[in-house]
Amino acid sequence: MTTTLDIHQILKKLPHRYPILLVDRVLAVDGGKSIKALKNVTINEPFFAGHFPHRPVMPGVLILEAMAQSAALLAFANEGAAPDSNSVIYFAGIDGARFKRPVEPGDQLIMDVTLERARAGIYKFKGTARVGDEVACEAELMCTMRSIA
Repeated sequence: MTTTLDIHQILKKLPHRYPILLVDRVLAVDGGKSIKALKNVTINEPFFAGHFPHRPVMPGVLILEAMAQSAALLAFANEGAAPDSNSVIYFAGIDGARFKRPVEPGDQLIMDVTLERARAGIYKFKGTARVGDEVACEAELMCTMRSIA
């Protein structure tokens, strides 16, 4: 089954808020196995003032964060549960991150993330971020769901 999420539904699932919320829409979730999410990149992003004033480029760590937020949404879909105030998903590792093209204001960043493995609250994902047909970033992401209560 394919599901979409708008910004209001995303806000109910992720604890992130402006300026660190980096997913604007979920275009498709395929049964907890894969997700396709969208980030509209605008010149109004606060990081562009300093990165770089003469040639604005989205920082690579924020591209990875956008993929991780997409992965967190996928993990919740995989669990079939909504997050609560007693749990959070943290980054546990990043492997093989490669940046292939800069992401600039006006781009639409599409994150494709697939769940490779889920065991004992630890999730391994394969993520690709694209602008149009061009790959901007690829990485393997590990995340863990932890109780904070």
